[in-house]
Amino acid sequence: MSSSSAVAHQHQHHHPQQGGGSGLVPLAALIKEDARTERCSGGGGDVGSRICARDEDVGGSGAGGEAAEEEARRQRPLLRYGCAAQSKKGEDFFLLRTDCPRPSTSASSSVASPYPTFAVFAVLDGHNGNAAAIYTRDNLLNHVLSAMPRGLSREEWLHALPRALVAGFVKTDKEFQSKGQTSGTTATFVIIDGWTITVASVGDSRCILDAQGGNVSLLTVDHRLEENVEERERVTASGGEVGRLSVVGGAEIGPLRCWPGGLCLSRSIGDIDVGEFIVPVPYVKQVKLSNAGGRLIIASDGIWDALSSEGAAKSCRGLPAELAAKQVVKEALRTRGLKDDTTCIVVDIIPPGQTMRPPSPPKKMNKLKSLIFRKKAKEPAQKLNKQHSGAGVVEEIFEEGSAMLSERLGPDSNGGRTSLSLFTCAICQVDLEPNEGISVHAGSIFSSSSKPWEGPFLCSDCRDKKDAMEGKRPSGVKVL
Repeated sequence: MSSSSAVAHQHQHHHPQQGGGSGLVPLAALIKEDARTERCSGGGGDVGSRICARDEDVGGSGAGGEAAEEEARRQRPLLRYGCAAQSKKGEDFFLLRTDCPRPSTSASSSVASPYPTFAVFAVLDGHNGNAAAIYTRDNLLNHVLSAMPRGLSREEWLHALPRALVAGFVKTDKEFQSKGQTSGTTATFVIIDGWTITVASVGDSRCILDAQGGNVSLLTVDHRLEENVEERERVTASGGEVGRLSVVGGAEIGPLRCWPGGLCLSRSIGDIDVGEFIVPVPYVKQVKLSNAGGRLIIASDGIWDALSSEGAAKSCRGLPAELAAKQVVKEALRTRGLKDDTTCIVVDIIPPGQTMRPPSPPKKMNKLKSLIFRKKAKEPAQKLNKQHSGAGVVEEIFEEGSAMLSERLGPDSNGGRTSLSLFTCAICQVDLEPNEGISVHAGSIFSSSSKPWEGPFLCSDCRDKKDAMEGKRPSGVKVL
């Protein structure tokens, strides 16, 4: 991750002249100034992971604010994770980061955030080579963070994350396609910030949540043409052809694929040889766990072609995360054999004070789904930190899977912070003069409620990318 993703504040002592210019400073004033500086600098430690930030979780300043801050830190969950893999083609890759510093939220605040870092876990299943998977592993996180406005509180940061994930996925795809390579990859990208989990995915790698109480829920959608009717209709409407592989005699075999190219997925990063109606716009889901915690299983289709979501969760219950990941891979190989690259990450989100995830009791039959997920109305992000004590209750904060950028990028999230004479491309983040920016809503029949002169804005290259994904123009990138 680039150094710009974390901002460390340098503090110098400025002691005012007291007593008619005598240069003497009251001892109480020195102590107060040194204490303030110590809180911001982390005592001279690693400033990269100790960010001076304003966080709405903490409350006021002073003794009461510090007590609330310490309480929030004590309530932060622990993360334990494990990863296991078996290689067949060498095209699966993964990302494990538990110490990503959140960009500074306010240069004027001296109160450290109780959630100064977040964790990232990702599974990338490449095809037609591994170049796209490697490029995505190395660049996607930076592109997501570059799309986040600065100066946000933690709640605002979480609220803006789904939009930034869309921009980051599209930018990664656009940059990789500019290289002219034909490789492609799925991407399941998970950000854990306290009790809040945000998952963005394209393709058929999958992330499931095994919440306390034995409730297993999908946090992703499989973008396989064989199984997803809406995606088949979108691809054909954008100019692609969907059909099975034809053999001698006119017989059709195998899963539904998109032609040209023969890809069986409707969304991915890369795959320029297939056509840009195979889009990188991710399905995004954001949920908040109860303080009972839960377990995530993130895996490539080498697991899911062999095991159901319930089967994968049950196969490793009662095991610590490290052994659980190995057990899921072992069970998948026992069921189907090693027919594809097989990768699994298990992440336990554990209540503070515990060393490992408690075993889930047997799932009760006929339990209504409404008891698993509690829908959240579309309200401002201020209520993200509402405490939930019910074991197994998961609050659904955000869910959106549209492939249309005019819907996914939404209104300009900068809240008027941008200059009147300068705009920024919502995808690639280049600065634009007012006469250069093209509204993401311009000419879109899918956003009739939006005004085409309103932001967010795209540069001409990203506007061409958007039009190509919607079938309005052919891709202008040539394959080497």
